[in-house]
Amino acid sequence: MKKPIVYFLLVVSLVLTQSCNMNNEPLVIGHRGAMGHETENTVASIQKALELGVDMIEIDVFKIKSGEIVVFHDDTVDRLANATGKIEDFDISQIKQMVLEGNQPIPMLQDVIEALDDDVRLNIELKGAGTADKVNAIVNEFLENKGWDLDKFIISSFDWEELKSMRAVNKDIPIAILTGDDIAGSIALAKELNAEAVNPSFKGLDMDSAKQIKDAGFKIYTWTVNKPEDIDLVKSFDVDGIITNYPERIN
Repeated sequence: MKKPIVYFLLVVSLVLTQSCNMNNEPLVIGHRGAMGHETENTVASIQKALELGVDMIEIDVFKIKSGEIVVFHDDTVDRLANATGKIEDFDISQIKQMVLEGNQPIPMLQDVIEALDDDVRLNIELKGAGTADKVNAIVNEFLENKGWDLDKFIISSFDWEELKSMRAVNKDIPIAILTGDDIAGSIALAKELNAEAVNPSFKGLDMDSAKQIKDAGFKIYTWTVNKPEDIDLVKSFDVDGIITNYPERIN
């Protein structure tokens, strides 16, 4: 009688262990959509990320001369568009005339939010100056008119002053502190802003720094992890999410 009981207990233990491991899998966060497959920060890239089953999508935003919030990464349009110049110096009519690689337009923030599945969070990185107030207004518009939940948004930035501006206009919106390897500084700011997460470069992350972040009570969404060996490495640090150009490689 003892052998069947022992066997049963071993099976239960294995199932529970596998279940725990599944629950501990990090969130898959599409970098600028799925930029390993489609032109970054475009609606096409967002749609590809959704097809690949991401849990969250990260995008970058600037406020342009005419006041709109557009989804774009670089300070200038030179690398991707059929134009040259600083993204912030254009008005919306000029932006709409531009064509990116892959024959894609530069989207406004509202275009990206409209394209999202309800089950996917949106990480909005504030790239340009003076973006916090307008981004907050757009988020509130979707909360009030479209029935979105505030927790479907998370705001991040390397510009920590811009994050402080966001917290000043919205005391509840989730915030993540972007950093290269300033773990101590990012933890201090995360406490000040009541943030959800610290988002370090995976190159600046190790077991000790990951433990510091976790012990301080914050999640870790690390960037930008593309190679299988690097994905395995950051998983060993028990990160909560992995930002990647290739979402299909995470699980």
